Amino acid sequence: MKPARIAVICIAAAAAIGLAFVVRAMGSSGKPVAVAAASAPVEEAKPMAKVLVAARDLDPGKRLEDGDLTWKDWPVDEVNPAFITDGTTPIPAPPTAGQAKAAAGTLEGAPAAANAKPNNAIAAVARAANDVATGGAKADYIGSVVREPILAGEPIVARKIVRAGDSGYLAAYLEPGMRAMAIRVTVETAAGGFILPGDRVDVLLTRQTSLSNLDNAGQDSKFASSTVMRNIKILAIDQTTRAGDDEQAVVGATATLEVGPADAEALALAKSEGELSLVLRSYADTAGPSGRVQAPRQSAAVRIFRGGAPEVVVVQ
Repeated sequence: MKPARIAVICIAAAAAIGLAFVVRAMGSSGKPVAVAAASAPVEEAKPMAKVLVAARDLDPGKRLEDGDLTWKDWPVDEVNPAFITDGTTPIPAPPTAGQAKAAAGTLEGAPAAANAKPNNAIAAVARAANDVATGGAKADYIGSVVREPILAGEPIVARKIVRAGDSGYLAAYLEPGMRAMAIRVTVETAAGGFILPGDRVDVLLTRQTSLSNLDNAGQDSKFASSTVMRNIKILAIDQTTRAGDDEQAVVGATATLEVGPADAEALALAKSEGELSLVLRSYADTAGPSGRVQAPRQSAAVRIFRGGAPEVVVVQ
């Protein structure tokens, strides 16, 4: 074989080997890219809503404070209609029969433009109704009373709390073993209207007493005042259980007090004996004992002879 032919064959073999390596490199670099693109589709982030939940375990009778509640992110598609949301994220309402019928009519061939406006209007009304039903600001639920146990992280629902003004609020707000009792008050007997729900008061009884007049064998009428209840909690003035943010005084005809069963009996007796007045206590004096005070003895007149001269002395 001629040397020139041998050289051509060697060059052709080297070119073929080089081409094989190039093809192999191109195939190995392109295939993983295609597989990665096919196996890693981009997932859309789920829309989240803010749901009002308990920040700690809440027992029945607990009056909700700001630290008892917190907002928690919740997937929109998992939000129950009974949950309380902040209203920033629209919660889709379940389709009604009318919406389903309208959607079916569109599929049957009705023009989409003809149904767009009614559907949008229905959706807007549904969102507005949802906002009204679920509330909004956390402050709206401060002061509510827990009706059933609520665990930490559990969504707040209406059936487990009683908001101020709702039926059953006062019964839920009462401490265990306590009773609610109303007495008649006026502006003069209620510290000028500056006694508000939640304040502590003393209850004074002013009654007329009859003292025997030993000289004239008759009776003299006098008035006596004494404290019958001390450090009693005011639950409501009339039917107001919480004063407004800008209210500094509440004038009402009745005041509802939180008392024990035995104290309720003593208070009922005091109501029949005379006029009751409420005396506002300082916040610094609210930690003392609460309840009825031992009833004072009836006043009596005693004649004392000193050096033969009689003297009448009133003894309490």
